[in-house]
Amino acid sequence: MSDKSIVMTRLFSNFIFIFLFLLITFGSSVQETKAFLNPPEIVKGKVLAEKYAPESRKFSGIPSLAITPKGRMWAIWYAGITPDEDANNYVVVSTSGDDGKTWEEVMVIDPDAEGPVRAFDPEIWIAPNGELWVFWAQAVEHDGTIAGVWTMKASSPDKKEPDWSEPVRLTDGVMMCNPIVLSGGEWALPASTWRLTDNSAKMIVSVDGGQSWQERGAVNVPQKVRSFDEQMIVEKNNGDLWMLVRTNYGLGESFSYDKGYTWTPLVPSKIQHPSARFFVQRLNSGNLLLVKHGPIDMKTGRSHLMAFVSEDDGCTWSNGLLLDERPGISYPDGQQVANGDIYIIYDFNRTKDQNIIVTHFSEDDILIGTDSKILKAYYNRSIVSKGGGK
Repeated sequence: MSDKSIVMTRLFSNFIFIFLFLLITFGSSVQETKAFLNPPEIVKGKVLAEKYAPESRKFSGIPSLAITPKGRMWAIWYAGITPDEDANNYVVVSTSGDDGKTWEEVMVIDPDAEGPVRAFDPEIWIAPNGELWVFWAQAVEHDGTIAGVWTMKASSPDKKEPDWSEPVRLTDGVMMCNPIVLSGGEWALPASTWRLTDNSAKMIVSVDGGQSWQERGAVNVPQKVRSFDEQMIVEKNNGDLWMLVRTNYGLGESFSYDKGYTWTPLVPSKIQHPSARFFVQRLNSGNLLLVKHGPIDMKTGRSHLMAFVSEDDGCTWSNGLLLDERPGISYPDGQQVANGDIYIIYDFNRTKDQNIIVTHFSEDDILIGTDSKILKAYYNRSIVSKGGGK
């Protein structure tokens, strides 16, 4: 073989080596980036107790609550083995059959253990047909543009361990608050692609009882005030839709007069609030419930969680019932049951105490607002999870 042939052979070999190296490296990167599209592992039984014990956790928070018509309670939140919102995050599902006196963790949703994909921002919801729906987001790091809303459902939610459907990806984005059912029968799901995209605060609608979902419309949150959105939708008594959105300045609001296809420009709400999650829901009475930090006209930090009632569709609000005054409380969610009791779940000190807490009270407790009713709300406070402890 000539010297020229030897050189060419070596160059070709080097080229093949570099090509294969880039292919493997780039291919791995692509696979890692797209791993958030893969269904997660659903962990139960012995493995759940061995690998996901509460004592191993350094982070617990962002809860949601659902209660079946027969009274079984379901709580969901996400946790991790490091004190961060990172690739180690997984979703915990817990249930109680004795009105919240005792709780048992029955399922964990974990995309890929230590990463790169995290499961986070879960919600749990009783659909009009009685099915129990679990929602969560999957993404790499904090990229809301590639995140997806995933779900599983159970048709027998009064069982401690019901049969669950396979996980499916519903839509792009992150869903931080539960769907609502509109007067026309549509299920409206709030999903957000977060800080990097315009028209991020979306309304995703199902007209066939959750079998399929399509984006109907979205609110554009101006980039300079854009945060995580965490929007909630209320249908007004006249049929208009009212969307409240978390922004850097607190709460923004937008209205839709055509069932969610188009929305007015986002403007600051008169309701004062920090940049944090809130909770709003139509009550059995027809009044509106709002759970937020501090008085209606005061912007506090993440403390003084209070409940308010509006008897005029959100124009004015009652005095507040103080649920928890401590710093470090956040992310309320909840449900009212048939007898009128209102149950609210929230977290406390996600990386220290790691408490998931449930309290309950009535609409009258809010409207009366006496010291004894405040004490009642304190007395009805119970711990769902203590996480890894202090």
